[in-house]
Amino acid sequence: MPASGPHLVDRYAAVVCDLDGVVYRGPDAVDHAVSALAALTVPIVYATNNASRPPDEVAGHLTDLGLHVRARDVATSSQAGAAVLRDLVPAGSKILAIGGIGVREALQHQGFDVATPEQTREALDHVVAGVLQGYGAAVTAADLSEAAYAVAAGAVWVATNTDATLPTHRGTAPGNGTLVAAVQRATGQEPRVVGKPYAPLYELCAARLEEAPARVLAVGDRLDTDIAGAVAAGMDSALVLTGIDSVTTLVSAPAAMRPTYLLEDLRSLSAAYVPAETDYSWWVCGQDRRRVVDGSWEVASKGTAIEAARAGVACLHEALDLGDLDDDAVQRLVPEIDAWQ
Repeated sequence: MPASGPHLVDRYAAVVCDLDGVVYRGPDAVDHAVSALAALTVPIVYATNNASRPPDEVAGHLTDLGLHVRARDVATSSQAGAAVLRDLVPAGSKILAIGGIGVREALQHQGFDVATPEQTREALDHVVAGVLQGYGAAVTAADLSEAAYAVAAGAVWVATNTDATLPTHRGTAPGNGTLVAAVQRATGQEPRVVGKPYAPLYELCAARLEEAPARVLAVGDRLDTDIAGAVAAGMDSALVLTGIDSVTTLVSAPAAMRPTYLLEDLRSLSAAYVPAETDYSWWVCGQDRRRVVDGSWEVASKGTAIEAARAGVACLHEALDLGDLDDDAVQRLVPEIDAWQ
């Protein structure tokens, strides 16, 4: 039976949408993403942990892909980091910027005196009140050394994010978390992290939309950043199966990383959502009806791939939470419901 009723997005006043792995991979759009987003009638803010590019550059990329996006419609972890530093150090303080131009511009917008690693290397009497560390493709070991010197001397250290990886059109590359870890190892200090999975970036988006977090839907492809960040900020969330995480990783996710909705791609935002439900014996989603008996699937009827995934994930989460199955058993069962591997 086809889904009927209001579209999923109609339940919300606005959407916060991740970029890498959701809207694009490197320079190219994810399949169906542009047309699906263009069809939405609610406000959208595009939120990214990638701190290297300023909002106007990101907006230009999205416009080139076929969307109509202004710089104000893009929220970056650099902006969230600069906003947090504004509350931690005196106005106009000298801040060391580590990362791409997006880091420097975010600090300048908040009125800080921005120092680059080259400047602190050349003028050893420079004393910085804070360090904002974000991703930059050209960040060097010497730049990380300047960050470590400043942090060890007492500067307030804010990291835009700690993503271990960054999806690109060529595959998966090391992310900002790898660079942050180098400074952590050198200093023994821990940064304040503002990007996903922490709440500040999503809180910035909600404030920009002038909506309470509960009225905003967060859309992303990563459980440990997009979904966990939405949970931390009090937003409902949708995991799309176009990026990093899959049904296979979702089944083992703890409660703090479980999305409200599971979507094949962004087109599902403009469709009625059929959730998984249980009659305390079977889990059902659309035409898919299944349960686990003696460690194996018992399937009364098969639905579409996404119906099987929703019903199967709900069933396996329940079994894990009740202690009826361990993770090894779940991983043996999940291939049957993961058509996206």
